[in-house]
Amino acid sequence: MIDRPVPIVGAPLAGGPSTPALAAAVSGAGGLGFLGAGYLTTSRLREDVVETRRLTDQPFGVNLFVPDEPSPPEVAARYADELRAAGLEPGEPRYSDDEWPAKLDLLAADPVAVVSFTFGCPPADVVRRLHDAGSEVWVTVTSPAEAVVAADTGADALVVQGAEAGGHRGSFTDTDEVVGLLALLQLVRAATDLPLVATGGLMTGAAVAAVLVAGARAAALGTVFLDTPEAGTSAVQRAALHGGEPTALTRAFTGRLARGIRNRFLTEHADAPSAAYPEIHYVTAPLRAAARSSGDPDLVNLWAGQAYPLGTAAPAADLVRRLHEDARQALRDAADRLA
Repeated sequence: MIDRPVPIVGAPLAGGPSTPALAAAVSGAGGLGFLGAGYLTTSRLREDVVETRRLTDQPFGVNLFVPDEPSPPEVAARYADELRAAGLEPGEPRYSDDEWPAKLDLLAADPVAVVSFTFGCPPADVVRRLHDAGSEVWVTVTSPAEAVVAADTGADALVVQGAEAGGHRGSFTDTDEVVGLLALLQLVRAATDLPLVATGGLMTGAAVAAVLVAGARAAALGTVFLDTPEAGTSAVQRAALHGGEPTALTRAFTGRLARGIRNRFLTEHADAPSAAYPEIHYVTAPLRAAARSSGDPDLVNLWAGQAYPLGTAAPAADLVRRLHEDARQALRDAADRLA
């Protein structure tokens, strides 16, 4: 696993918050920044990789969504009809592989330090291809069983995602079963000796220290970077980060289980259809885009981890350095208590 001076990873934040400036700032401060390639065109991803390299000479990573098979069309169509009946104007459901082949071609031809995967384990031939190009391969896992599959496929490291994490669950299959990060780290560590990157609800240096003690090689933080000036976070979501509402898991916005701050849409559609991703993502996309433009927080997916109220607005590099120092102090304090 790539060694960095600071064991902090800027988790990929697809859908807008991930930017070259954010990835470069995290890497430049000694951590490992990431670009979230989800929902981007391959052309835009290429531009973002070029721009990140312009901003930093330090290594960084790119995260890809592993595509699934299309969902039964009637599930998303029925949900769209329900939204129309509620007076909303949804988009049409459709399937997309998120330009999977083209993005793999790009990263094989123009490799970055790490390519990570969410929503599944890439096939072994994809892992070999990226290894041949010089990239490490990380796979997001949410259970010991997934960890074993990823290890057997040739992953270099596992991103262990606890139930506390904001945004989409990285599970290989969309399931309601979630495990808290500390328990999951112990279970996955018992199942494989691969390096582990812990993620989910980490907002402080003490939390970073805790997962390192539990066996992780690094901590990946996403929500904590949403309010940095480098992030492409929408104004309506930045405002919600200071509101204090609780979070909840939902499929209402995309048809895949994800954690976000409670709002009216999430609450009213708590019984949204079972797994139908990415079709439902496209059903609600126009509603969410319009709400972001108008500043309406009740129709937007406000992805955030459970500990999001602990966040502060600060430059990303300063945040990385502060988290690192706070983690070091937390470990010293813990050692003193053990002594």
